[in-house]
Amino acid sequence: MNTKVILTGNDLTIEDIVAVARHGARVELHPDAVARIKRCRVFIQERIEARETMYGVNTGIGEFSEVLLSDEQADQFQRYLIYNHAAGIGEPCPLDHVRAAMLLRANVHCNGNSGCRIEITQAFVDWLNAGLTPVVCEKGSVGACGDLSPMSQIALVLMGEGEVFYKGQRYDGLEGLTKAGLTPPGLKPRDGLAAINGSNLINAIGCLFVYDCERFLMQAEVACAMTLEALKANMKPYDTRLHQLRGFQGAVTSARNLKRIMDGSDLMTGKEKVKVQDAYSMRSTPQVIGAARDQLRWTKSQLLIEANGVGDNPIFIPDDQIVLTGANFQGTPISLPIDVLGASICMVSVLSERRFNRLNHPALSVGLPPFLTGNAGLMSGLMLSQYTADTQIVEQRILSAPAYIQSIPAAADQEDFVSMGMNSALKSRQIYDLGCGVLGIEMMAAAQALDFRTYSPGRGTQAAKDAVREVVEFLEIDRPLYNDHNNMKAATLEWKMLAAVENEIGPLDAY
Repeated sequence: MNTKVILTGNDLTIEDIVAVARHGARVELHPDAVARIKRCRVFIQERIEARETMYGVNTGIGEFSEVLLSDEQADQFQRYLIYNHAAGIGEPCPLDHVRAAMLLRANVHCNGNSGCRIEITQAFVDWLNAGLTPVVCEKGSVGACGDLSPMSQIALVLMGEGEVFYKGQRYDGLEGLTKAGLTPPGLKPRDGLAAINGSNLINAIGCLFVYDCERFLMQAEVACAMTLEALKANMKPYDTRLHQLRGFQGAVTSARNLKRIMDGSDLMTGKEKVKVQDAYSMRSTPQVIGAARDQLRWTKSQLLIEANGVGDNPIFIPDDQIVLTGANFQGTPISLPIDVLGASICMVSVLSERRFNRLNHPALSVGLPPFLTGNAGLMSGLMLSQYTADTQIVEQRILSAPAYIQSIPAAADQEDFVSMGMNSALKSRQIYDLGCGVLGIEMMAAAQALDFRTYSPGRGTQAAKDAVREVVEFLEIDRPLYNDHNNMKAATLEWKMLAAVENEIGPLDAY
C-alpha cells in the first residue's frame, strides 16, 4: 500500500484513494499541478477585474444564474452559497468516504481548470495529512451540480465553521483546526463553488466500493469452491478452455481462480465419483461471477475517468482564454455503473444462497445429512441459517432497483434532470454489506459439510475451511447461531478467508 500519493490531476488510482482514505497515506501536490492551479487563478482574476460575467463568480447560480452581482456581493456570495447548500440530513458519513472525497476534489483542482486559489486545494491536502475530517451528513445530494450539500459541509471548514472529527473527537470547525495547528483559508470569488462542484462524494464512495467488490468476488469464489467440493462437483465446468472458447474475460478469470483454489482435491483425480452434470447454481458460477467481474471492470474505468477529470461548472481554460459553462458535474456517468455493480453483487449473493440451499437440502446434497446435522429431528442444524440468508437477499433485491432513472426536478426546473447518484452509492454499499453476511453463511455451511466428508479437498479449500474454523466451531449440537452469523460476517468483511487462501496458494486474479 502506498505511503505517499502525489496529486497530478491525471493518474490517481483506486489503490491511491484507498491508501489515503483508509490508511493515512501522505498527500502532496505535484509542482506542475500547483503551477496550473495558480495560472488558472490569474486567468480568472483578470476577468473578475475586467467585470466579465462568469457563472457562479459574479452571478447567482441555478435559477438565479441571470442575476449579476456587484463587486461587494461577489465577495459575500461564496459564503452564502456554502451556507444555503449545506443542507444535508442524517448521520455523518464514514471518515474514509469524506477523506476520499477531499482527495478527489483536490485532484480535480490539479488539472488547472477550476479557478480556485491554491490555498483551497492545499487546505484539503493539509487536512488529509493532519487526520482532520469534516462532519458531513450522508444524505442530501441528488448527484447533479455536484454533491453540493455534502461538499458544502466540507467547505464550511474552509471558513473556520462547520464541524470536524480530529483524533477521535468531534469539534466545531475552528476549534478542530486550531488543535491540528491549521488555519482556515477563507473564501474569495469562485473558491466556494470550486470546492463543492462535481460528484466527488459519490465517486469517493464508488471507488472504495469498487476496491471492496474486487475482494468480494474473489471471496465469493472461495465460498463457491468450498461448496463445490462439499457437493462432489464435476470439475469440468471450471476448465478455462471452456470459457476461453466463449470469450468473456470475467468467466475465464473466475474459472481459473476456482481451479487454483481446488487444486489437489480428490475430486480432480477421479478418486470420488461425481455426476455427469451439476445444477446451474454450481456449474454456472464462472459465468455469473464472471459477468459481475466484467461489470466491475467497466465501473472501475468510469470512476477513474471521473477521478482524473474536470467536473466543474464553469470550466476555465487558460490556454484558450475561454470560460465554458456546461454540465460536467452531472453524476450519471458514474451513478449508472455504480448502481449496476451493486445489483451485480446482489446477483452473486443470490447464487451463493442457492448453493447453500443444496448443502442443506437432503435430496440435493449428495449424501450429506439433512440441514448438516448428525442428529436430524432432535437437532435442526443450519435450517434457520437459510432464513437469515434469504432475508438479506430480499433486502438486496429491494435495494437493487436502479436510482439513475429516479430523477425529480429541482431548482424551479432549472435542474430538471439529476442522477440521484448518491442513492446509487449508498444503497450499493448496503448491498455489499448484506452480501458479506450471505457469503459468510455459505462458508460456514460449506465448512460444516466438508467436516462430514472423508476425501481430501484442494489446498485453497482446506485453507478457507481452517480459517472458518478459527471463527466458528463445528455444529455438533444445536446452539444459538446469531453469534456465528455475525462473526462470520465480520470475518468476511475483513476478507479473512480470502487472505487464508491467498497465503496458501498465492494471490487470486481480480480481472
